[in-house]
Amino acid sequence: MNLATIAWKSVRQRGLASSLTGVSVALGIMLMVMVLVIYGILQNTFNQRSINYSLIVGAKGDPLQLVLSTVYHVSPPIENLPYRLYLDLKKDPRVEVAIPLAMGDVTEEGNFAIVGTLPEFFERDYAPKRPFLVKGTAFHQPFDAFIGSRVASENGWNLGTKLKLRHGGAAGDHVHDEEFTVVGVIAPTGTPHDKTVYVNLEGFYQISGHDKPLDEAIKREREFYGEPPLDADGLAAEMKKIQAKYGVHDHAHGHDHAHHGHAHETPPVQKEVTSILIACKSDTAGLMLQGEMKKGYKAQAVNPIFPMQKLMNDILGPVKQLLLAMTGMIVLVSGIGIFVSIYSSMSARGREIAIMRALGAQRSTVFTIILVESIILCLGGGLLGLLLGHGMVFVAAPIVEVQTGLIVNPLAFELAELVLFPALLLMSILVGFLPGMTAYKTDVAEALSNS
Repeated sequence: MNLATIAWKSVRQRGLASSLTGVSVALGIMLMVMVLVIYGILQNTFNQRSINYSLIVGAKGDPLQLVLSTVYHVSPPIENLPYRLYLDLKKDPRVEVAIPLAMGDVTEEGNFAIVGTLPEFFERDYAPKRPFLVKGTAFHQPFDAFIGSRVASENGWNLGTKLKLRHGGAAGDHVHDEEFTVVGVIAPTGTPHDKTVYVNLEGFYQISGHDKPLDEAIKREREFYGEPPLDADGLAAEMKKIQAKYGVHDHAHGHDHAHHGHAHETPPVQKEVTSILIACKSDTAGLMLQGEMKKGYKAQAVNPIFPMQKLMNDILGPVKQLLLAMTGMIVLVSGIGIFVSIYSSMSARGREIAIMRALGAQRSTVFTIILVESIILCLGGGLLGLLLGHGMVFVAAPIVEVQTGLIVNPLAFELAELVLFPALLLMSILVGFLPGMTAYKTDVAEALSNS
């Protein structure tokens, strides 16, 4: 019979006490694993690999909210911008690519985020060296739509599916009459793209209520650019000029579209964008553009990396350290519990140890058996905690996705977890050392005479 078997039998003899101390270690490790895995998921989600653009241009406000809204769809948009700003940025010699995004609606089924954009959005990698892979046809007709892999699987949608948009996202909000047709399914990316529906921006503007009334649009654009307001005659003349070029189309809220699904050109002044993705030709160009936005516009240009780094370092980082410290204390207290359990059993095991010594067991053998008991309890509890921690993440993943929209890999593993078991092994040796020394020093004659 080897030493591990003897130690295991000893642990089983004290089944209740051993189970409780092992479970206490498991709970501490479970919490620690959950903290490490969840923080790792957030770190991988909110890093620079999630987006392949230098800047995000949006309405003035909280930079973090702009990034969360535009990239992760977990925060409401701040405010819309005139379409003219997109056209200006597109012509800027410092800009390599400018892609407008229009948001605010969700799908009628599943409440997945709707993003209106241009076909060029899919021609650029969504992250460095990670291109979009789409099954289907080109994204060119006004009422075309691409859907993410999660949207396709959860709603049971495929190529040819017709979908409608719900305004605002609440269950009681207005469902638009216009229908989009799924012409492409995006391959899984492990990013928020998987839970997003992209519709052609031209079709997005032709939905009832998505284009501003012409008079309001003219006033809004001039105010944004700091241009003097027009008097009644000037406004009427400007409206007449635009209507002569583009025609008159009534897209007011509540208007009954007998011909929904129709297509026509929307005047640029009536278009708005939620944000604009910018890829600059150089880092210097990006910094210059950011500085100009701060001074002369009612807009901001944000490097998406910095707000997310600030979130991770200033908010989530300290929370992670605090939680790890707390779970570390739980594991430490569990180790003390193991020490108390083994040490308190030494007096009752004096005769057992004396018999082992009388039968020829060496002092080092008895010492090793006690250490192995401690190791079994610590590492056994740690293994159980590891399984429970990952099990909790697996169960929580779909809930987190529904509540926040973040994509969570239920099988995520952090390299920091590899440190847990060497640390537990060290703790088990420290915990078992004093009881082991007590067993080591047991006087055989005295133990047998007192039993």
